[in-house]
Formats: sequence, C-alpha cells, structure tokens
Amino acid sequence: MIPTFYADSLTRRFGNVVAVDQVSLHVNAGEVVGLLGPNGAGKTTILRMIAGILEPDSGAVYINGQNLSDDPLAAKQAIGFHSGDTQLYQRLNPREALQYFGRLYGMTEPALSGRIQKLISELEMEAYAERPCSTLSSGQRQRANIARAFLHEPDLLILDEPTNALDIVSGQFIVEAIRRERAAGRAVLFSTHIMGEAEYLCDRIALLHKGRIVDEGSLPELLHRAGSANLTDAFLKIIRSGDREDAA
Repeated sequence: MIPTFYADSLTRRFGNVVAVDQVSLHVNAGEVVGLLGPNGAGKTTILRMIAGILEPDSGAVYINGQNLSDDPLAAKQAIGFHSGDTQLYQRLNPREALQYFGRLYGMTEPALSGRIQKLISELEMEAYAERPCSTLSSGQRQRANIARAFLHEPDLLILDEPTNALDIVSGQFIVEAIRRERAAGRAVLFSTHIMGEAEYLCDRIALLHKGRIVDEGSLPELLHRAGSANLTDAFLKIIRSGDREDAA
C-alpha cells in the first residue's frame, strides 16, 4: 500500500543551524500520526516542508506517490494545512472566509455550501458564523481555521499544534474533529507538545528532539522500549539517552 504521505530524509538548515536532520516518516489513509517534541525541536519546520511552504535543503516529499516538487500545485490540492500563525481575513466572517477558500480550491457552489454548513454545525460555529473574524476570540478563530483546513476534504491534513492556547472546551472540539477526519479515511499528521493529546489521538507517534526523530511507533511500542508507564516519562528517558550518546 502506498502511504498517503511519505517524507524521505528531509533536511533543512538556517545558516549554521541544522533545524531538521534527515527526517523520514509516513502517514497512511485513516491514520493519525503525531509529531511530538519540545518547542524548538523542528516540528513546524518539518510540517512547512511537507506542506510545500518551505523548501528542504535535501530530501523529498511524496503525496499519494507523487513527488511534491514535480507538480506542487496538484500536490497542495490534496493537502489541508493549519498553522498557529495562519490568519483569516479580518473583514470577512467565517462563512465568507470558507466560501473564499472553497472557490480557490475549485469546489462547486452546491458542494461548497453543503460542506460549509456541515463544518459550522460540527464545530458549533453557528453563533458567530456571520460575525467579522476581527471580533472573534482566539478559540473561535482557531475553529474557523480548522474548518478552512478541512474544507475541501483533503487526503492529508497537516496540523501544527492545533489546540495550542485553547481552553479545554475548544481544544476538545478540535480533537474530536480530528477523530472524525480519521474515521472518514483521511491521513492526519499533527504536531504537539501535549502528551495527553498524543496518547489519546495518535495511532503512531514520532518523538522529535534537536531536529531528529529519536523514536517512532505506537504508544504501547514506545512505552515498552523505554520501560516507562506513560509517554512523558518515555519521552524524557529517550531524549536524555540521546543527549548522553551525543556527549560521549
């Protein structure tokens, strides 16, 4: 089976700093893979390379078996990307913003209208769907941005810390929305530094430290290899072991 997404040996430098070092990973249809690491580990850089926003110094990205660099526009049609710094047009309301992006993706008006209404209902955005985005709270804007990423029903969803800075209610709405997308057969790759979120959502977890994947597998596999009872302890044990090896 060809994975929906595959990254082969991605490397990215910023000056003399190696931000991402030979990272390879894949996500299958109907699977959620979490990229877990502390701030500064390289999560956002990896996701931006996969989304075609940032060009790697070396390595390749494949979407549905096609090299992203061969036809970037076609590949991006299959991707829904959400980042914490993604902004909506402040003068538009969420419904108008979704209409705008849906037309950019070439969705037909009947399909677009139905899809927008479904997302507004699922994410409980009815109360503010007609309000200007400039007036929305951070949680409301986050839900609208998630709806934008989900809108065209992409094969691959790339979500950069989608629940960051949200209250527990808004965060849970996002988590449940991700679970629905997985159930619909989409591949989901998301970054987080929240251990409980990764434990709850992920079929597989890639542990990232200093721009490198230091371990990868299902939660039971990671806990077994680390000899730990929870993901926090496993992660700390794995990265400390790596730091000792680097120092040796």
